[in-house]
Amino acid sequence: MNSIDFFIMATRWVFLIALGYYVITNLQWYHYKILRVLFKHHKQRWHLFYFIIPIIFFVLIPNDIYYYVALYVYVVALIIWAFNLSKKLIVTARILRFFGIYIAFIMFNELLLLSINENSKSIQVVYLLPLFISIFLSSLVEKILLNRYKKLAQDTLKNMQNLKIIAITGSYGKTSLKNYIAQLLHDDFKVYATPRSVNTLTGIIADINQNLSPLTDIYIVEAGARGVGDIKEIVDLIEPQIVVVGKVGEAHIEYFKNIETIYKTKYEILTSKRLEKAYIYSGNIQPEIELHNIINFPNNPTNVEATLNGTKFTLDVGYNKLNFETRILGEFNIINIGAAIAIAHDFGLSDEKIIKKVQKLEAINHRLSKIMVNDKLILDDSYNGNLDGMLEAIRLSSLHDNKKIIVTPGLIESNEESNIKLAQAINDVFDVAIITGELNSQILKENITKAQKIIIKDKNHIENILKSTTKAGDLILFANDAPSYI
Repeated sequence: MNSIDFFIMATRWVFLIALGYYVITNLQWYHYKILRVLFKHHKQRWHLFYFIIPIIFFVLIPNDIYYYVALYVYVVALIIWAFNLSKKLIVTARILRFFGIYIAFIMFNELLLLSINENSKSIQVVYLLPLFISIFLSSLVEKILLNRYKKLAQDTLKNMQNLKIIAITGSYGKTSLKNYIAQLLHDDFKVYATPRSVNTLTGIIADINQNLSPLTDIYIVEAGARGVGDIKEIVDLIEPQIVVVGKVGEAHIEYFKNIETIYKTKYEILTSKRLEKAYIYSGNIQPEIELHNIINFPNNPTNVEATLNGTKFTLDVGYNKLNFETRILGEFNIINIGAAIAIAHDFGLSDEKIIKKVQKLEAINHRLSKIMVNDKLILDDSYNGNLDGMLEAIRLSSLHDNKKIIVTPGLIESNEESNIKLAQAINDVFDVAIITGELNSQILKENITKAQKIIIKDKNHIENILKSTTKAGDLILFANDAPSYI
């Protein structure tokens, strides 16, 4: 092989690996669901610029020096794109397996085509085959491994015969609900909850195999869904005795199409073979299921006082009315705390102990957590993406006397009507609205008329903008967040 042939082959390899990097990054974002990448991606133009046009160019444009320079220009452009992403590719074992398969097929393909010197369009197409074969084979390998790991997880759970499993679902507040229950129970039981926002079948299987101690008394599992059957798969794996269905609404409506499908999917959690008791938010459409132990929550909260210092409320626990006080912000959190109180009571905790524990509840990071930075009040609600929660965060912000700034991309995976309601609420409270991303920028810009509007595409500039627009004593609300691919 002479130097020219080596240059041609090296350029081709670099280009193909770059294409593979783009594909696997997008697949990771959308939980390796190809149809979601193709049809649910919020920035379809990226597919055009970083995949479709480069492939057309690779196949159809004649090979000359400008052709190879153009391929390297594409690679540099992709590197810049990857560098500026707010959610970069996470190198996991699955990613390494994909690139191992992909590179092996590129090499195999090169050997097969080594004796062919022509540069026809059909040969150029053949050079692309390893990418599509590797996507298919990688998916097949992961399914085989998942079935193996799933069996290991099932065996682990079967060997823990005294383990109580609490499964939690809902459209909003699943992670907060999970953490409040864990905080109330952890002193009296050996409690373990799925970490962070792990709520998919794959994540739960890995969590059981890697982290669940055989000494655990109570395992609290968050169950999420992007389609019908997702929660059923989780329930079939863990077979929870206790389930909790938080507030159900139009979150991720673009995946489910309608609210009826959302309810159908969330109530798959009630199909557990070992189901003993279900706690269901009282504002939900109640399920049509013959189960005697359905408990609705919260029970008639009254005397509610929700400020920037915390939340107070009175709750009917069935035989008595108890007064609660917590540092947790947001009236909507009474729903989740109410469920945790009901579960703690049924696990035998006394009223006095529950009241004290509620006082000590700690906020979940990025979910209406309050911090002070350089004498500025920060309300970090960046992990909250539902309208009710965002409206409550805005109401709390209105209680602050000084200048108020909101940083938000609006509502993701929601509808135009909800974003208009959000914009109107922002308009009544904030002095400055910093709108991040492109998805809802037009709707928010049109409906926010009083506040100063700053629209930014690159979130790397937020810090400098906040430094120039805020001073000590101001309030900054980070309301929802969205990665750059949204």
